Amino acid sequence: MDISYLNNIPVLNLDMISFLLFAMIVLMLGYYLKSKIWVLDRFCIPAPVIGGFIFAILVLILKSSDLMLFDMDKTIQKPLMLAFFTTIGLGASLGLLKKGGKCLIIYWMFCALLSILQNVIGVSIAKLMHLNPLIGVLTGSISMEGGHGGAAAFGPTIEKLGVSGATTIALASATFGLIAGGLIGGPIARYLINKNKLSTESHAHKYSFHDKEDEKTLLIPVNIKSIFIHIGIICFCIVVGEESCKAIVRLTGVVLPSYVGAMFLAVILRNFNDKINVVKLNPVIIDYAGDFSLGIFLAMALMSLQLWQLVNLALPMVVILIAQTAFMIVFCAFVCFKAFGGDYDAAVMVAGMAGHGMGATPNAIANMGAVCEKFGESKKAFLIVPLVGAFLIDIVGIPCILFFINVFK
Repeated sequence: MDISYLNNIPVLNLDMISFLLFAMIVLMLGYYLKSKIWVLDRFCIPAPVIGGFIFAILVLILKSSDLMLFDMDKTIQKPLMLAFFTTIGLGASLGLLKKGGKCLIIYWMFCALLSILQNVIGVSIAKLMHLNPLIGVLTGSISMEGGHGGAAAFGPTIEKLGVSGATTIALASATFGLIAGGLIGGPIARYLINKNKLSTESHAHKYSFHDKEDEKTLLIPVNIKSIFIHIGIICFCIVVGEESCKAIVRLTGVVLPSYVGAMFLAVILRNFNDKINVVKLNPVIIDYAGDFSLGIFLAMALMSLQLWQLVNLALPMVVILIAQTAFMIVFCAFVCFKAFGGDYDAAVMVAGMAGHGMGATPNAIANMGAVCEKFGESKKAFLIVPLVGAFLIDIVGIPCILFFINVFK
């Protein structure tokens, strides 16, 4: 870390380790503020987003005042992103599909439909406003259903296709989606429950988070050897998956972010291993690795926001995002509810859909928790929504995003 000067303005140069240190401080600041400010906790705003936006605003103020500039070495940011999406793949056991049954498949397919429709809305409005259609994709499923993870992952890819400030646009849209998803989920469910006079007399007793096999898996010891094994598997998926993506890009010319290869290779390895049981994968280690990678990755991505790039796009973005919110309300209340069964469980699942369809899985859990606290439990919803929202959605959502990017690049 050192200081240089550009046009007499000091520039703080953060090397890789210094940037990592700053990111961890920003992340801890986010956790602290979230624990003290109830609004942030109520809407499940991620700690990296809280701390990262504060840092980005500080950078904007310092730049606008010609007091200081920042130059950050982002070398470690990409490996963290790849590690996070690899852990998503390692958690995607196809055996989980059997637990949710037909309703899980229906919910999953509607998430895929949502991804398509969000992109159609974004691209259509962007074209009407004479904007690059890729901005519509950025304010579509990349930042809505994809959340901050998708925004930070695909933003740099679209920047390379000529859209200036793509990452900033996507991350700002994802933050709007988080707040909107937290606001609309509960009211939609309450409206459906009251209108249809629904009760908790569903088949909830058939559903459970854990079975005997889950309990055996959770008993796998967490020690240095098992941690090394899991890190090795993650690194293998990253290296081989990234090289596979590069080969596909060279051969076909299709835009394919490197993390796609890592994630889908992890899905293949996970389910192949489930059959032959070569390595005992521990979901606790996988979750911790994913949470660590995502936390630091998002903190770095938000810290790097160049908010001044949003000035000329503020109004078009607001128009598109309001349209996305209005569509989500109609889609959940009048389409998804009936498709999910039209019962109490369906109403709770709709609250979850609004949460992760515009933000993130924690948003979905918070929405459903608020509904269940008032009207009663829904084990079915708490099984299906987290399974799909946490990782299954990416299996159908990412190909949809790639299709739209390649069509409009």
